[in-house]
Amino acid sequence: MNKPNLAPSSLAYVPFVSVQNMMALVHSIGIEDFMKGLVAYLEEDFKNWENFDKTPRVASHSAEGVIELMPTSNGEIYGFKYVNGHPKNTHEGLQTVTAFGLLATVDTGYPVLLSEMTILTALRTAATSALVSKHLMPKGATTMAVIGNGAQSEFQCLAAKAICGIHNVRLYDIDPAATQKAVRNLTNQGLNVTSCASPQEAIEGAHIITTCTADKQCATILSDNMVGAGIHINAIGGDCPGKTELHVDILKRSDIFVEYPPQTRVEGEIQALADDYPVNEIWKVIAGLETGRTSANQITLFDGVGFAIEDFSALRYALDQIQGTAFMQQLDMVADPDDPRDLFGMVLRAKPNRG
Repeated sequence: MNKPNLAPSSLAYVPFVSVQNMMALVHSIGIEDFMKGLVAYLEEDFKNWENFDKTPRVASHSAEGVIELMPTSNGEIYGFKYVNGHPKNTHEGLQTVTAFGLLATVDTGYPVLLSEMTILTALRTAATSALVSKHLMPKGATTMAVIGNGAQSEFQCLAAKAICGIHNVRLYDIDPAATQKAVRNLTNQGLNVTSCASPQEAIEGAHIITTCTADKQCATILSDNMVGAGIHINAIGGDCPGKTELHVDILKRSDIFVEYPPQTRVEGEIQALADDYPVNEIWKVIAGLETGRTSANQITLFDGVGFAIEDFSALRYALDQIQGTAFMQQLDMVADPDDPRDLFGMVLRAKPNRG
């Protein structure tokens, strides 16, 4: 595993490159090893959280979905992600989420990496859930229920296996075909997979419950009487205003952990609570500044909406993995005049000679 390098000199003279075939890169490393490497970068950046610029994502909402920009910087490297979320897309043969991301050097402003982030976002979302679960799940956890078996579900299962030692996954989706798909994809992945007929059946014996549904509405995927003591919940499907998954009484019984409160209060499960309702910032737990789980009976809840620093970590990890490999493709997208003050002259000299 390559160690992260945050020094500006590590990027200053790298040509503008892209990831050539993210899927092939993932397979060259191995999906679970990719998750482990990504978690190491996430953990380092969470520990460095205070040094980052932080702002809620810039979102453009419509009746069909949302388009967002997610920027951040640690003072040396700048990064952003473009991402959409359109639940209706699957009915038209399109992805619910598409994304790309960019890294640039702060000292020159030059871009150094352009990467696809549809797949990378799925990986970093699962890696973040697993990292948080590692810090909050009950001791000896072996079983996870996943409610919502769409595009994110298999990533969540494999990340929990690689990072948290989960052996058993119990799956439920309102669409049985989605569960069948997930079961098929997880076959021979080293997990005991159970297809369930209801959310209640799925959470039987589970130590971790992960909800990752896609419908853009305030739903009750879990009701209060379904959640017993000692459970850890990853609620990652609610990620925009008017979209939640949990009954509010579950929140009131739980210790809630979030990424960036100003964003989560607008987009997460806690949008159903008062603006001053107490929550915990997960970076403080990861950095060892605060305690996460304090008792066996405690219900811990990660209200995960996705934050720009996580994408920054994923882009850094991708850049380090492609250095000096066939997966790095140089891009000719930045003007490079002989005289930086004569951009127009460069345009004139490029005029075709039509003889």
